[in-house]
Amino acid sequence: MRMEIEKVVAEIEQVISLLRRHLDWDTAQARLDHLNAQSEAPEFWNDANKARELMRQRDELAVQIEAVRGLESAISDNRELIELGEAEGDAEIVEEAEKALLEAKVQARRIQVETLLSGEADANDAYLEIHAGAGGTESQDWANMLLRMYTRWAERRKFKVESIEFHDGEEAGIKSATIQVKGHNAYGWLKTESGVHRLVRISPFDSAARRHTSFSSAWVYPVVDDTINIEINEADLKVDTYRSSGAGGQHVNTTDSAIRITHVPSGIVVACQQERSQHKNRAKAMEMLKARLYEQELQKREEAANAEAASKTDIGWGHQIRSYVLQPYQMVKDLRTGVETSNTGAVLDGDLDQFMEASLAARLDRDNSDAS
Repeated sequence: MRMEIEKVVAEIEQVISLLRRHLDWDTAQARLDHLNAQSEAPEFWNDANKARELMRQRDELAVQIEAVRGLESAISDNRELIELGEAEGDAEIVEEAEKALLEAKVQARRIQVETLLSGEADANDAYLEIHAGAGGTESQDWANMLLRMYTRWAERRKFKVESIEFHDGEEAGIKSATIQVKGHNAYGWLKTESGVHRLVRISPFDSAARRHTSFSSAWVYPVVDDTINIEINEADLKVDTYRSSGAGGQHVNTTDSAIRITHVPSGIVVACQQERSQHKNRAKAMEMLKARLYEQELQKREEAANAEAASKTDIGWGHQIRSYVLQPYQMVKDLRTGVETSNTGAVLDGDLDQFMEASLAARLDRDNSDAS
């Protein structure tokens, strides 16, 4: 094989070695066998909650083990094809096998990042808040574009998206919105997206077709489950009710059933207008408040790079994590990792993995550096 392909194979093998160590390979395989045996026992579903948790652990472990085996197969199968093609003088077979190895290298990096999402809440679902910055219609339209971008990203990953809270802009777009993204590692993937996003474009709302700069923020925090106990003093809460807003139509609430809860000591504000029932909206808002308080604690303990909540900073210059330029040229650039692309349409349509992977890898490298 050519030197370049040998280097690609070496890089994949390095990832495989790292993943095997991370999983504690022999122990992981024995654990999977044990979980499979447990799931086949007649009494397995007698305790449904315990059974579901064991099934979740089994499925997660099976995916990780299969990912390693898949990379090993990619190396061995394509090495054989290259040797065969070279022996028979078939350049097409060699080219296809080399292309497959290059694709396996990209996949290996992605698997490495995802497998090493081992933060305390990385596997959880996530809440995602979008807030328009100063600038009226311009930033409100940009906030709506961000909401669509993240919704499309979630759909690409087969995650479920549930709308929690929504406030329309005066003329277009949104003032704010909160969605819940449901899927394995949803928080782990989204957590590096917290921050201010900057858009430069020719404004569709400016009759003089001038270039405008707009800012909106995203803030991500994990959904907490029953295993995480967050105590909240009712005396610390300020609860307001208001009428839901939305896109209109027969499903718009006409009663003050929406709930806004302010946690006075921390200044955290959450809101929910998802349900017609005020009681259900309050329960959901309390879940969100617990999640925000939990995320606050995680930020302290993990000394995360984005320790300041985006919703508590000025949404403007100096706080951006990513810049989206549509005019006078096409470029999306992450200001933390330097990753950039000129395919702005794909990014705004949810193609965000390259930015997330780079941010996660940078965080992983920083953690490894700190540990050493």
